[in-house]
Amino acid sequence: MIYLERHDATLNMARYYRLTVEKNLFGEFSLVRTWGRIGKRSQEKIELHITEHAAQVAMARKVQQKQRKGYV
Repeated sequence: MIYLERHDATLNMARYYRLTVEKNLFGEFSLVRTWGRIGKRSQEKIELHITEHAAQVAMARKVQQKQRKGYV
């Protein structure tokens, strides 16, 4: 699991982004992305991947994108 946060007091921004790789009942691997404002309801998206390696690569790519936007 990877957990990232982004804070900006001038914009009243406090957001988080969580990524996990899980194996589902059908033997596929899911990249579960959960995000939202800290302390509020979140949104979730599940991406299916055939191999764990493919899911890990997708997760690494998403982490890089979020870090470019200021998440740490």
